[in-house]
Amino acid sequence: MPQIQPRVVPEQLESRLRHAGYSALEARLYAARGIGDEHELEYDLTRLIPWAQLKGAAAAAVRLADAIARKERILIVADYDADGATACAVGMKGLGMLGATIGFVVPNRFEYGYGLTPEIVELAAQQSPDLILTVDNGIASVAGVAAAKARGIDVLITDHHLPGEHLPDALIVNPNQPGCDFPSKNLAGCGVMFYVLMATRAEMRSRGVFASQPEPNLGQLLDLVALGTVADVVRLDANNRILVEHGLKRMRSGKASAGVLALFNAAGRNPHRASCFDLGFTLGPRLNAAGRLDDMGLGIACLLAGSEQSALPLASELDQMNRARRDIEAGMRDEAEAILASVNVADSWSICLYRADWHQGVVGIVASRVKEQFHRPTLVFADGGEGEIKGSGRSIPGLHLRDALDLVSKRHEGLILKFGGHAMAAGLSLRTEDFARFQQAFEAVCRELMPATALERIIETDGALPEESYNMEVVARLDHQVWGQGFPAPRFHDEFRVLEQRVVGERHLKVKLATRFGMVLDGIRFGSPQALPDKVTAVFSISINEFRGERILQLQLEHCE
Repeated sequence: MPQIQPRVVPEQLESRLRHAGYSALEARLYAARGIGDEHELEYDLTRLIPWAQLKGAAAAAVRLADAIARKERILIVADYDADGATACAVGMKGLGMLGATIGFVVPNRFEYGYGLTPEIVELAAQQSPDLILTVDNGIASVAGVAAAKARGIDVLITDHHLPGEHLPDALIVNPNQPGCDFPSKNLAGCGVMFYVLMATRAEMRSRGVFASQPEPNLGQLLDLVALGTVADVVRLDANNRILVEHGLKRMRSGKASAGVLALFNAAGRNPHRASCFDLGFTLGPRLNAAGRLDDMGLGIACLLAGSEQSALPLASELDQMNRARRDIEAGMRDEAEAILASVNVADSWSICLYRADWHQGVVGIVASRVKEQFHRPTLVFADGGEGEIKGSGRSIPGLHLRDALDLVSKRHEGLILKFGGHAMAAGLSLRTEDFARFQQAFEAVCRELMPATALERIIETDGALPEESYNMEVVARLDHQVWGQGFPAPRFHDEFRVLEQRVVGERHLKVKLATRFGMVLDGIRFGSPQALPDKVTAVFSISINEFRGERILQLQLEHCE
């Protein structure tokens, strides 16, 4: 049973925020997230960390400005997830605004796999580029860079993933590369590309380029940066919150790109009330569906569409793909639960699952769902062809997943064919016959690296929501804040009486709840159709639900006991 634990609220920080004019609830929420200075909640663009502090950005700006001046052909090689797609769109639009001759290619995950591989270089070479620009990938592409150089093609890498032991022989912009003192290590791939554009514009300004032509407003790209940043679940530190806040402002004011507005339309959401929830749970999955099931080229085409009219059919197709993805995911989750029913998960420190008929593009989502259910580092594999299986993993606090895979790789040479990723998410490939051996090796490393206490799921909450805060104005203000990874959205816990309940959409429970002080509210429990008792202690978030023109408060139940 998970343990519900109220967040610690440092009194000094809370008092400082109250003195600065924040309400009691807001002061408590922000202090619990380490905010003690109201300036940390001021999201003016002038507060962005200067691009000059990002190692390689100045050199990249010179190379790109030279390429633009010489009318060289630049080809972006993108990743096939939402961050890669938005980073590609930011690069395409931004460099186009700066006058570049630009194109892109995105690997199909089922044919080419991830990153700038020699095979992708061969595909890219068909477009005769002078410069390959990677976005959201490349930091591990030692062989790919060598293949490009052998063809006489320069490579500029923009990435945010953790580097391996050896770096490619190329110009690199990555806050996580050795020797980079950039204060925020949490930029997403789209954020890194945006920083490179700011540096390039500054370089071109110093050359006098804008004396004869208008200087482009790169702020027009921030809706794309916000979408990719939230969808990639990077930590929303102060710098990332500034980027996301201004992207949300563009959406709410109707100034978002045509593709983003079309995604809102396809999802049935109102962009004028855009929130981080929309980016992470409605737009992001629809964009990701293209890369998971087919080709992310469709998602990038949607983001690059010149009008909402041309973007709408593409967004509709992405929406249909996302529905298909959900069906595939539901089937895989049922099969995963059947496998785990015969295993005592409580005795394990990790979960590794494999079925040959599982969909390679959906294993990451299933790993995430299983991890949430059992609170164990989870890796899910599917057949990758040619005697290989490809897996995606999700971790829990206490285990740095990429470091764990690195340790397995060093102790069992040749066991892992390829791997890469972050602390909380990673991907890898194995030979099919090595699955059981890997399962044992990964379990051993998890037992070594994690304390036993890490296996005890703790649900942090912000305590009880005060009676006076159950109102539209307070909830709307909370909805408009930038919440996400590392700056979690408020969630509360309290006791309720269950007045009504019914299953909707086969997997969700719709409820009517009465609070301790007599208020009656609607609630929804996603993915858990099991009936609730008459009284529950629930962990919940609160939002404004719009349905057929009516706006009401709704509780989203995350855990009940």
